[in-house]
Amino acid sequence: MSVKTPALLELRNAVRFWFQKLDANSKVCIGVSGGADSLALAIVAKLEAADFNLDLVAVIVDHNLQENSAEVAASTKKKLKSIGYSDIFVGKANVVVTDGIEASARRARHLVFQQALETYGAKVFLLGHTKNDQAEGVLLGLARGSGTKSLSGMAEISGPFIRPFLNVDRSTTQAACVESGIEYWNDPHNLNTEFTRVRVRESILPLIEKEIGPGIIDALSRSAKILREDATALDEWAERVFGEVDPADIEISLLADLPIAVRSRVLRLAIYAAGAPSGSISATHLAPIEAFVSDWRGQGHTSLPGGVKVCRISGRLSLSKP
Repeated sequence: MSVKTPALLELRNAVRFWFQKLDANSKVCIGVSGGADSLALAIVAKLEAADFNLDLVAVIVDHNLQENSAEVAASTKKKLKSIGYSDIFVGKANVVVTDGIEASARRARHLVFQQALETYGAKVFLLGHTKNDQAEGVLLGLARGSGTKSLSGMAEISGPFIRPFLNVDRSTTQAACVESGIEYWNDPHNLNTEFTRVRVRESILPLIEKEIGPGIIDALSRSAKILREDATALDEWAERVFGEVDPADIEISLLADLPIAVRSRVLRLAIYAAGAPSGSISATHLAPIEAFVSDWRGQGHTSLPGGVKVCRISGRLSLSKP
């Protein structure tokens, strides 16, 4: 395997940046689907690991969503062994479709990831998302009318998960696999235009580049980074405010003095603390709660997911759950 070709060098540098932050003898899990991005990650991680004395574990997830999913997992395992992996964890995901196959598969996949982390006692898990994935996510967020946090896309580091390739183009991971002589798997789901993300990838992004000019993926990726920095700052501000109040009984005057971007975050934190299911509160849910602060006209209580009730009483925002 050549180690000095341009694509491999770029990817090795991206992985080395994170590996040099880890303690020697650390266990590191790597998610490998068999596609170009994750295989390229597995290849360069193996090349770099020896310099940092790291113990790598490849993690394969069989989603069982296609007839040949077991064969794909077996083929990926064979390729990983040829690269030099000995620790290979294969987990079957139990995909229960509730809010779309993509979101449901993602949740099931992360359960397998957590199982691998616990099994091997690893503290770090590398994922192969590229800046193309980031750009697609920003466009999907725009289409949904999402807020700053959603538009900011994926973080380079989130808990144990690290994404070394968020500044790398997908064509580079494909080139790295070719340079290494490793054939990558093309998931047929990635060509199925029933999925919104595929339509964005195959139709919308190329159209934007054609009509506006090249560089849209880089621009969207940069925008995601800026928005994430803004969202993080607003989240931290809101958390400081929330930490100084009684979440079930908040003074309206305190809320009224906050910028709406911070106030909405404080309101979400309070609603979740009162018992609403995580992730269940949308902008539509927040609108009547915001009106208690900025457009008070004697409204009655508002009911929210999880049985949470919110009302304004004597200049205070009261949250309760039966």
